[in-house]
Amino acid sequence: MKRTHVPVLAGELIAALDPAPGAVVVDCTFGAGGHARLVADRIGSTGELVCIDRDPHAEEHFAGFAADAVCATRFIQGDYADVLPELIEEGLAPDLVYLDLGISSMQVDARERGFSYSYDAPLDMRMGPSAGIDARTVVNEWPEARLAAIFRKYGEERYARGIAREIARRRRKAPIETTTELVDAIKRAVPVPAQFAGGHPARRVFQAVRIAVNDELESLERALPAAWDLLRPGGRMAAISFHSLEDRMVKRFFADRARGCICPPDLPVCGCGREPEAELINRRAVRPSPGEVAGNPRAQSGRLRAALKLARAGGEGSAGAGPKIGGEGR
Repeated sequence: MKRTHVPVLAGELIAALDPAPGAVVVDCTFGAGGHARLVADRIGSTGELVCIDRDPHAEEHFAGFAADAVCATRFIQGDYADVLPELIEEGLAPDLVYLDLGISSMQVDARERGFSYSYDAPLDMRMGPSAGIDARTVVNEWPEARLAAIFRKYGEERYARGIAREIARRRRKAPIETTTELVDAIKRAVPVPAQFAGGHPARRVFQAVRIAVNDELESLERALPAAWDLLRPGGRMAAISFHSLEDRMVKRFFADRARGCICPPDLPVCGCGREPEAELINRRAVRPSPGEVAGNPRAQSGRLRAALKLARAGGEGSAGAGPKIGGEGR
């Protein structure tokens, strides 16, 4: 049975962005279009929605979405880190920009693409043609030390060294070709008690390999400032992340732009002249409700952060922006 796509933190995203009729919006990670449908309904016939996705399969979902959308729409296939600067050059100045980061349900549910540790499939994990390597290359050709490093850095995997050692031992006999073979290697390296705590024992390694294949963190690092530069003054930007590495990047990015004077506290007069560029719309990351998690377990790790781009220096935002909320706590 085909799984119905359920966008994560959908109501919370709409509340943070507050899309109005006639708004120009950029969806950086269209996927199956769950968030885009909600936004399109609110910006109406005078609005415009530009959708970006690096995955060519997303364009198939976009065709059905565009046929029903009441607003003007267009789709751009590519890595958002590359597309956003092109939109800046084009002169687009959207009212709203949002990113739904990480892997999409559409990709997880396509068993043959090898994203999931729950299905037997060839090791692939490429989100789009811009990925120069696949998961099979990473697992079989990267040195053991490099594998351990990405498992630790991108997956925050406690048993990174042991898992890398087991993978290296197995691939000396024969290449690891499938997701099931990789899962077996991971389980062999992880102590049995640890396999029953913190979710599936392969979850963190699969995340790490996927991030490495698709250069996800490097793309996000480039995309955040490009999205901010694209956004018009008074506009709003939001990001939904699904692991701590992404969330920390988003948190620090927004916090840095919401920060004013950086002079030493004992300096009587500001000498840096720095003024805030942003107001944090939510002081802490917004998490899914227990009801949403119960209905869609994939939502559990979701975190939403959003910021308002100040219309001019001195801390004034657009009309109706609401009170300024300081801080950057999670």
